[in-house]
Parts: sequence; structure tokens; C-alpha cells
Amino acid sequence: MTVQPMPIAANRALTSYWSGTTTLLSHLPLSLLLLMARVAVAAVFFKSGLTKIANWDLTLMLFTDEYALPLLPPDIAALLGTTAELTCPVLLVLGLATRLAAVPLLGMTIVIQVFVYPANWAEHLTWATLLLLLLTRGAGRLSLDDLVVRLRRRR
Repeated sequence: MTVQPMPIAANRALTSYWSGTTTLLSHLPLSLLLLMARVAVAAVFFKSGLTKIANWDLTLMLFTDEYALPLLPPDIAALLGTTAELTCPVLLVLGLATRLAAVPLLGMTIVIQVFVYPANWAEHLTWATLLLLLLTRGAGRLSLDDLVVRLRRRR
């Protein structure tokens, strides 16, 4: 069985369709994508923080037995991690101090990858990518960061 080449008219129609689609997608505002990134990564960490405060004894046990981070005692690591997981995501969703809020979560992602769950690299790479996007590009126009900058410029 031989494969017949696509007729020229169909090829042109497909090329035209693809070109129109990519042109349309190129008009998608970066601020919308940044908002989506903020909400997506914030949801992961905030949910984890809520799980930790739901049962603090279990959280301490996890930090003692399963996570076992070097250099930090389990109770301090649990407190720092949970605090970051509950505060930084709120800041990300609001778009307030976005770059500053992304730093601890990126650090946590690296620690989790290296010391806790190295086999989950694809998931951690996704988190790191979103956090690096926010760290390098900021929150975008749909944020309190942008509102603060605009208000400061008016003064």
C-alpha cells in the first residue's frame, strides 16, 4: 500500500488554518498566562499546607521519618514548610510580591526533588517551570503588583 500525497488545495487549506490559529493564539495576553501559572502552582502548595495543618502530629511524623531533611530539625522544617505553603500561594494568587513569594516555593521544590522524592522529577519540573516563569516575568497586569506600580507612577 502506497501513501498518496495530500492534494495541493488541501495542503494549502491546512497551512492557512494552522497559520490563522497560531496568529490567534499569539494574541493571547501574557498576563492571562501568568495568572494561570500563579493559580496553578499556588493550588498545589496551598493544598499541601492545608493537609499539614489538618493533622500536625502526622506532619511532624512525616518530617521526622519520611522527609528527614538534612541540617534542619523536623519541627522547624515542618513549621517553615507549612508557613511557606500557606502564605506564599495566597500572595501568588493575589499577585502581591509575586517574585518574592516564588522564591521559597522554588527552594522547597528543589529540596523536595533532591532530598525527598527524586523519582517525581517530572512533577517537580512542572512546578519549577511555573515558578521560574513568575520569578523572571513577574505577575503581569492582572495583579496587585501591577496596581501598586501604576499607583506609584501616578505620584
